[in-house]
Amino acid sequence: MAGIDAKDQLRELGSTLEGIEQVLDLPAMHRDIAELREQSADPELWSDQERAQAVTRRLSYLESEVGRVESLRQRLEDVTTLYEMADEMDDADTRVEADTELENLHKSVQQLEVRTLMRGEYDAREALVTINAQAGGVDAADWALQLQRMYLRWAERHGYPTEVYETSYAEEAGIKSTTFSVKAPYAYGTLRGEHGTHRLVRISPFDSQARRQTSFAGLDVVPVVEQSDHVEIDESELRVDVYRSSGPGGQGVNTTDSAVRITHLPSGIVVSCQNERSQLQNKASAMNVLQAKLLERKRQEEKEAMSALRGEGTSSWGTQIRNYVLHPYQIVKDLRTGVEVGNPSSVLDGDLDEFIEAEIRWMRQQEQENA
Repeated sequence: MAGIDAKDQLRELGSTLEGIEQVLDLPAMHRDIAELREQSADPELWSDQERAQAVTRRLSYLESEVGRVESLRQRLEDVTTLYEMADEMDDADTRVEADTELENLHKSVQQLEVRTLMRGEYDAREALVTINAQAGGVDAADWALQLQRMYLRWAERHGYPTEVYETSYAEEAGIKSTTFSVKAPYAYGTLRGEHGTHRLVRISPFDSQARRQTSFAGLDVVPVVEQSDHVEIDESELRVDVYRSSGPGGQGVNTTDSAVRITHLPSGIVVSCQNERSQLQNKASAMNVLQAKLLERKRQEEKEAMSALRGEGTSSWGTQIRNYVLHPYQIVKDLRTGVEVGNPSSVLDGDLDEFIEAEIRWMRQQEQENA
């Protein structure tokens, strides 16, 4: 916002914040909070642990969102007061302090504004993430494991609960695949732009000649299904296999055949779950994952059919979206938004917000252009 008078910047930020408050509908959020607090105070709620956790997660999220907006409104008032003090006292130090706070406030408002761009049918849902090692052999398996850690660290940074349903470990190192959920409102809307192929370039730690290796891993993000969703699944079209859960290197983590793998024969979709001790619990979790993937498949088919009727081309899922280069130089660059960061270590440790915010804006722009 350089080159713009501070008073103009304050007016612009105030206008933007008012627009955000209108889109978020703060009065409705306050009503939802009051209702959820009443529900959480009911002892009967905790007889259904899954519903109780959903209620408390939603309540925590809404309280955080409202607090975030109200905090920004207070900061806007505070920085306005700082500028008034600087003018009254003709104090350069106070003006520098106000300029710094104004810049920080501008960034915070921009970050919150991204939330208002998530208006898709399923954007408010929790997310189900699947990572698969692709081309690159053992390096690709190791890369898939790094990606899993990166997204789990990103969720941890934001205080979002996660649950790993299944991890298939590779023989030498890394993983073949993994599926986990991010249990936070708008997790799908936030992460859906991460769907695609992620490319890593580095000196391979598994190559005795220390040659540069390029490896790939695919990320699939789908919304978690809810009771209102209708996904018809014919039990006769499923093949259910049970097996013994295992960890890295074949280490047994369960002494019974409790892990479950479900194959949906018509689509070829295969899902697994091994995180529970009970075979029935694992089957229920695996069915939830299958429903989510079938729902997303149905949504994509409908989208492609509409695009075909309009004569539009559709971009295929799984295209390369981001490069992570560790050698001969260090950079992470998004191929769609152009955002690049020269510190791959921080990105791989879960510092993804700059990429995610840019892609949400980019996707919104694409949707508007194709509307």
